[in-house]
Amino acid sequence: PTEFTLEQNYPNPFNPSTTFRYSIPSQSKVVIKVYDILGNEIATLINEEKNAGEHRIIFNASSLTSGVYFYQLTSGNITEMKKMTLLR
Repeated sequence: PTEFTLEQNYPNPFNPSTTFRYSIPSQSKVVIKVYDILGNEIATLINEEKNAGEHRIIFNASSLTSGVYFYQLTSGNITEMKKMTLLR
């Protein structure tokens, strides 16, 4: 990939798991966190060095209640956040 991308999770809405796909153009530290609607951190899914390329991660939210959540990807000096909905 030639640029940083964070795709919308699929499926959305979801129950109980969903997939995040992202691309990074060069090797860098990647952090993916999940937040609730109030901005409280719910989980850190990734916090490690990743090679350049396309990646995906599956998030299992079986312990969470229905509602709107946000997932944030930080890589280098770029941060992007998207919204997702968990329906029970």
